[in-house]
Amino acid sequence: MIRSIYSKYKSLIILYYKAINWFYLKIMKVKVKGKTKINGKLFLRNSGEVFFGNNLEINSGFSYNPIGGQCFTSIVVQKNAVLKICDNVGISNSAIYCKKKIIIGENVIIGGDCKIYDTDFHSVFLEDRLKEPQEGIKSLPVKINDGVFIGTGSIILKGVEIGENSVIAAGSVVSKNIPDNEIWGGNPIIFLKGINKKLK
Repeated sequence: MIRSIYSKYKSLIILYYKAINWFYLKIMKVKVKGKTKINGKLFLRNSGEVFFGNNLEINSGFSYNPIGGQCFTSIVVQKNAVLKICDNVGISNSAIYCKKKIIIGENVIIGGDCKIYDTDFHSVFLEDRLKEPQEGIKSLPVKINDGVFIGTGSIILKGVEIGENSVIAAGSVVSKNIPDNEIWGGNPIIFLKGINKKLK
């Protein structure tokens, strides 16, 4: 009896989130190429351009990826900025903040509680931070190429390009470019090893 009630309740919640997410995608003028699956409620703010590729799956909520950390996915795109997420991408309970340009290639996995920022948010100089609006804020494009896997709790900072098929170890801070087919990790991030093609 209790299990049946819970199952119906869960179905209603899923339908509710599906309707809310559909409404947000429409009102925020997100250009959706194909199938998009959002598990949970997505936090979305768009004043620029947002493109979602086909077979994008987003987990947003503790129930959909209970590994700890941030419990929802947030996407914020500022005025004149561009966020492009290509086909077959998976994102779990992560934050994307785009002030200039962020490109996420095909077949990318972004683990739980990751953060991708193309801006510093604040200047390093006190006099700039005291001004209203603040000045001296640096923003540079971020590009995550095809086949990249970003481990849980990692932070991708402004101006970074991650090469094809590379892996970022859990808890890393990526502050410089990463070549293709390599595993990097740590803070500061360092090269760990290359990735050879898997033998069949």
